[in-house]
Amino acid sequence: MPSDSSALSCSILLLAGGRGQRMGGQDKGLLEWHGQPLIAHLQHLTRPLTDDLIISCNRNHALYAPYADQLVSDDSPDFPGPLAGIRAGLAAARHGHLLILPCDVPNIDVHLLTQMRQTVQRNPLLPLMVRHGEFWEPLICIIPTHLRDAVEAAWDAGERSPRKILLQLGGIGLECPADDPRLANLNTPELLHPGFGVSE
Repeated sequence: MPSDSSALSCSILLLAGGRGQRMGGQDKGLLEWHGQPLIAHLQHLTRPLTDDLIISCNRNHALYAPYADQLVSDDSPDFPGPLAGIRAGLAAARHGHLLILPCDVPNIDVHLLTQMRQTVQRNPLLPLMVRHGEFWEPLICIIPTHLRDAVEAAWDAGERSPRKILLQLGGIGLECPADDPRLANLNTPELLHPGFGVSE
């Protein structure tokens, strides 16, 4: 069960279903950073926060299974993008809100996740995205699960941008510093070098 019973109850979705193009086609969530797979860093961070930890993956299911309560996969075999994983997570979520993180942000900390959940508690019907400087981070977000039908309708209409959909649904932003190191995407081999980033 979540460690903080007074906080917003969330299912948590870790996105690890991409093609890994910047990693030469490797399964990014299983690549090592500071001696552990990226997915392990995010699992360690989020495991105490939920009793419904979901991983979106499209391969290596047996390797991801120990890190999650549920695995979901895209309903299309051609890696249609992160929105497909988000749709699957919304359909599977057991709580009223789904907190979403990509697998390549291991510097995210509990303080930021707490800020996100507290902000949504004040605005429980609206999706929330992290924002830093002029940039939205639509894959670091919380979506009320009652919006799943609206997300599906946007998908059926051909929209594939999570940012556009969440803004259309009234998305609000949680402002972070412009160069917040917690938001660093370790999405290339160079960035996964052991000397990069801050390990807890």
